[in-house]
Amino acid sequence: MNKEELMRRAIALSEKSVMIGGGPFGAVIAKDGAVIAEASNSVTIDYDPTAHAEVNAIRNACARLRTFDLGGCEIYCSCEPCPMCLGAIYWAHLDTIYYANDRKAAAGIGFDDDFIYQEIDCPFADRKLPIQLLLPEEGMKAFDMWRNKTDKTEY
Repeated sequence: MNKEELMRRAIALSEKSVMIGGGPFGAVIAKDGAVIAEASNSVTIDYDPTAHAEVNAIRNACARLRTFDLGGCEIYCSCEPCPMCLGAIYWAHLDTIYYANDRKAAAGIGFDDDFIYQEIDCPFADRKLPIQLLLPEEGMKAFDMWRNKTDKTEY
C-alpha cells in the first residue's frame, strides 16, 4: 500500500471508532507498505486513559513481531500524536510519523493534546498539575542496580 492508502486506513479506523463509542482516532503501523498492526482509540470502551490509537497499534505491532523495537516501521495517525503517544512512538523507535489532523484541530473538538504540549514547556512551578521531587536518594537505588547489571536487555 502507498502512504495515502495507509493514511486513509487510519482515518477509516478513526471514523469506525466514533461509531462504536471510541474516540475519533486511528493508527496504522506499516513496514515497506505492508500493514503490521492497526488500532483505534478505545479509552472509553476499555476504561483506560492510555488506550490511544497509537499506543494500541504499537502494542499490537510489538506483540505480532515479538519485539519492543519497531525500527524499520512507520506510523500513520489520523491525528498528530499527543505527548504520551509521541513518547511511545519514540520509545518504539518508529522511523516516521504521518498524521492527518493536527493538535489544534483536536483541541477544537475538546481534546487536551495541545494543552499538554503547552504544559510540558512550563517550568514545574507554573504547571496546572503540581509536580514535586520526593526521596531522590532512595529512588536512585534502582538506577544504580540497572547501571551495574551486566546481563540487562537495553532498550
